[in-house]
Amino acid sequence: MKLTQFKTKISDDKRLGMLKGGVIVDITEIAPDMLSLINQGSSALFAADNLTPRSAYALDAVEYLPAVDAGKVVAIGRNYHDHAVEGGNEPPKSPLLFTKFTNALAGHNAKVTLHAISGQVDFEAEMAVVIGKRASKVSEANALKYVFGYAPLNDVSARDLQFSDGQWVRGKSLDGFCPIGPFITTSDEIADPQALKIEGVLNGEVMQSSNTKMMIFGVAYLIHYISQAITLEPGDVIATGTPEGVGVFRKPPVLLKDGDVFEVAIESLGALQNQFVAPPKD
Repeated sequence: MKLTQFKTKISDDKRLGMLKGGVIVDITEIAPDMLSLINQGSSALFAADNLTPRSAYALDAVEYLPAVDAGKVVAIGRNYHDHAVEGGNEPPKSPLLFTKFTNALAGHNAKVTLHAISGQVDFEAEMAVVIGKRASKVSEANALKYVFGYAPLNDVSARDLQFSDGQWVRGKSLDGFCPIGPFITTSDEIADPQALKIEGVLNGEVMQSSNTKMMIFGVAYLIHYISQAITLEPGDVIATGTPEGVGVFRKPPVLLKDGDVFEVAIESLGALQNQFVAPPKD
């Protein structure tokens, strides 16, 4: 099942939708938003799948919202060997955690502002894991039972802020710097989250191409590791890291500029696309 949050062109009300038959079926009568649906559990998913829809929308007829209103985003740095190496770093011995604040959340097709505070904005194609139930000190063997679903995510990064601050939170958390969506694909549709092709495409050119099997730390271990110290709540997001090919380490660097379009395409999950625009002039 593929699920999304959206607005229509005639209303600012948040709607909940399910992809079915090539259109977005409105399932808001089942739950008002993604987090409510997650909290209701499998019974709500069953009801949504068997709903006789009152309305449906073409894929290009809606305004996509962030796929989930996450309580927190736990991100993983240098989780692909080749990405660690391209930045001149040793692959980490344990997961490298940071956070992206929720003001950074953005939806599919949203225009993301290139903030004037940074001159080095970069892209990072990633797979997001959406937590389905409260996870505290879970075992690696049981960890995937806590997953609600998966989605494409762009860990947009202000590299000059990231590198100069000595820690990453500010450079990773500028407004709009965490697009996620367009859909969350429920975990029952993904037999193995460590077997999905992932690409980052800039203006039609493939910049990043890898597979989630190349992660140093897989999804199950990440949930286990994080939950030993940090309780994961329903709707929380884990951004699982990006493969090699980011812009800042290219020679010469390829950084995002006004008008650029970046796409995160993941096998079985779909494609997240955003245009980047210059900040408004004073």
